[in-house]
Amino acid sequence: MPGQNEGADAHHPGVALEDGPTNRDGARDSTPEVAPDAAPEVLLCPTCSAPLTNGAHRADDGTDRMLTALRASESRFRAAFCDAVIGMALIDPDDRIIEVNPAFAALLGRGVGELVRTHLHEILDPEGMPHRLFPALVHGGRERFRVEKQLRHREGRTVWSKVTVSLIRDSAGHPLYTLALVEDITEQRRLGDRLEYQALHDPLTRLPNRTYFFERLDAACLTGDPRPADGRRVGVCYLDLDGFAAINETLGHHIGDQLLIAVATRLRGGFPGHSAHLVARMGGDEFAVLVTDSAGSEQLTDLAARILEALELPFDIAGHRLVITASVGVVERPVHGTTPTDLVKDADATLYWSKADGRARWTLYDSDRGAHQLTRQLLATALRPALERGEFTIEYQPLVGLADGAVHGAEALVRWRHPRYGTLSPDRFIPLAEESGAIVPLGKWVLEESCRQARQWLTEFPDTETFVSVNLAARQIWDSDVVADVARALERTGLPARLLQLEITESALLGPGGRPLQALQALADMGVRIAIDDFGTGYSNLAYLSRLPVHVLKLDGTFIEGFRDPAPAGRADHPAPDSRRSDADEQIVGAMVQLAHTLGLTVTAEGIENAAQAERLRLTGCDTAQGWYFARPGDAERVAAILRRSRPAPR
Repeated sequence: MPGQNEGADAHHPGVALEDGPTNRDGARDSTPEVAPDAAPEVLLCPTCSAPLTNGAHRADDGTDRMLTALRASESRFRAAFCDAVIGMALIDPDDRIIEVNPAFAALLGRGVGELVRTHLHEILDPEGMPHRLFPALVHGGRERFRVEKQLRHREGRTVWSKVTVSLIRDSAGHPLYTLALVEDITEQRRLGDRLEYQALHDPLTRLPNRTYFFERLDAACLTGDPRPADGRRVGVCYLDLDGFAAINETLGHHIGDQLLIAVATRLRGGFPGHSAHLVARMGGDEFAVLVTDSAGSEQLTDLAARILEALELPFDIAGHRLVITASVGVVERPVHGTTPTDLVKDADATLYWSKADGRARWTLYDSDRGAHQLTRQLLATALRPALERGEFTIEYQPLVGLADGAVHGAEALVRWRHPRYGTLSPDRFIPLAEESGAIVPLGKWVLEESCRQARQWLTEFPDTETFVSVNLAARQIWDSDVVADVARALERTGLPARLLQLEITESALLGPGGRPLQALQALADMGVRIAIDDFGTGYSNLAYLSRLPVHVLKLDGTFIEGFRDPAPAGRADHPAPDSRRSDADEQIVGAMVQLAHTLGLTVTAEGIENAAQAERLRLTGCDTAQGWYFARPGDAERVAAILRRSRPAPR
């Protein structure tokens, strides 16, 4: 029985050769035994494919072991290929499948045999793939690439997969074929899609959320042509439900949530034929409609009107019939020269203009109004630093007795000498100071400076006892201990309390609780005079006049406008007042003066512009007045100059 040699040929290690017969000396013959009528068996070297006959290759016992190891390795590879849970496929240079494993076939719902010789593009979405896979790898100098692709399942559904394609070479480095590893990631994709949806949609209304809105807006504002000739436009309707907080507070948040869902449903279906409009919930009760290819501002205002119309019908929510309105801010402009941030900022500002203008309406963005709002914001931010830098000053307007023409006092009027905008009157920044709370430190400064100046007048003119009148904001009463502030100012300046008058508006007096009343009573007990400013323009609740420690009523200037003589002949630029209004104003003022005197109060009239007004007011019994007819506001020295002129001449 023939045996086997061990060892390996020097040129082909690891290649096992078949044994030949032995000679008479017991040595093996190097020539294989061949049947008389059969061609000699030719073995090929698996490395170089050279024939292993006629002594061309010699083998030893190691060759057999290497061949056995090669067969074992092939067997292990075959087992791994067939049993792998990841799909595997060998692909020839023509992009046709040579062999696939069961996992690959299962991804497609097919048998292994069905896929052999199938072209790769028949089962794999070709988009994003090279036209010819094998040449692309060979000539592109890449060993592998990875891509996520859709496979076509036999049943018609899509199977998302992660495909890794590698180039397989022989021992000499020549490319032979490609190996594709395919992993099913369908569930991962579905989970990713769900997470993406949740990240980009509001969980309550299922509308796109603020993030999705800005993604779409960013895309709409991107243009490859930065020149102004790019005519694309974009628009936004930004809306807020009026009175929604009251519904939450009275009926509960669960009713409010259902109302938001109902509003979202109406908005989502409210624009038939305009599926490109994006409706998003921006947060709370705010929604936005984005028009990414606007035809102009008229399109956006028409859209805003349809929004209001869609929401005006009652909502039936959990047995409640709810009627709501909305305020809408509209912004429309060219894509060129704007940014998503600026667009939404302006839309949000316009929304609040709509609320300030009366609600239940739309308002189109106005650049001039926007500039004014920006200025307001800049001023509000700069108020406190300006006070620290000493940018504020005080002017004084004399309060003149109508009976004797003498200066009895002066109203302190704060001015802001702004380094950019020049001198600003109180109406430009006092409302901002009240909104921001800066009125408290500013009011303390004005109070102390005014008391210090009144003390100087008293020192120079002790016989006149000229008082100073200082405006007191409502927030000073609520956010500060105004009684302590006044006491401190009087103590530091040495001004007698009787020479300080504090002016407060009716709205501040009529606030909730008893705090204003208590504060005013404490101030009156100190000897400070209390004046009701702009009397007749607020609630004018006459009942409080008998209960409050009030000393003076200051009539608003609107009552004085009718106190003018008819225009001189030929003076068309000085129109005559309406005689009926003039008579009515005079009767109203006369009645208020009589009422005040009955209650022991004095009356001051504001806005006197001419001698006729002053005389007619004197005849009604009005006590004091102020206005440009007597003197414009000026520095403290102007008041002192008037006081010097009114001194009696020395004998």
